[in-house]
Amino acid sequence: MTPSNPVDGFRRLLRSLNCDGPYGAALGFACLALLATEPGGDAARHALRYQRDALATGQWWRLVTAHFVHLSLHHALLNTLALVLLWMLFARDYSPRAWLLIVAGAMAAIDFGLWVGDSTVLWYVGSSGALHGVLAAGTLAHLRRHEPDAWILALLLVGKIAYEQSIGPLPLMPRGTVVVDAHLYGALGALLAARALTAPTALIRRAGSKPV
Repeated sequence: MTPSNPVDGFRRLLRSLNCDGPYGAALGFACLALLATEPGGDAARHALRYQRDALATGQWWRLVTAHFVHLSLHHALLNTLALVLLWMLFARDYSPRAWLLIVAGAMAAIDFGLWVGDSTVLWYVGSSGALHGVLAAGTLAHLRRHEPDAWILALLLVGKIAYEQSIGPLPLMPRGTVVVDAHLYGALGALLAARALTAPTALIRRAGSKPV
């Protein structure tokens, strides 16, 4: 019996965590994107956040950049950790192109929802809404494939959003700093985008299908 090669074992571990090759490089880039504005401090946050009065004057870039700035370094690190965990669960469930469309759909839904449905939200920062979209789209992919964790993920997502909509932020989360509607809008936007990608080639099966 040939002893297992430690290098091959490490590569298999990386692949099982969706951190191998281009996937690992893409994860590193995404984490850097969430942390990139932190050296700019409050000046960067004020210049890049979703801000209703600034948007009204035509500063449309804020609709994108708001999702990459955070309240603090601690907030940015929490969102980055959440991204890593979601990446390990779902990165191969859609092609890279499909994931870009799903995240864009989540971000667009958050921006539209806050502008039209939440006029009292004067400013907003953070990636948690888009990350809820990633969770929603990944859960949908697992449901379609009848993965063992699919219904657990679905119950956790629906339960969390229902709690936030009826009661408010989860315990231990500071009230007044969490825009819970962004989580709802992000999940709905991502689900709509994922539904638009229902062609058989859109989903990547773990058995080895090629990405679109």
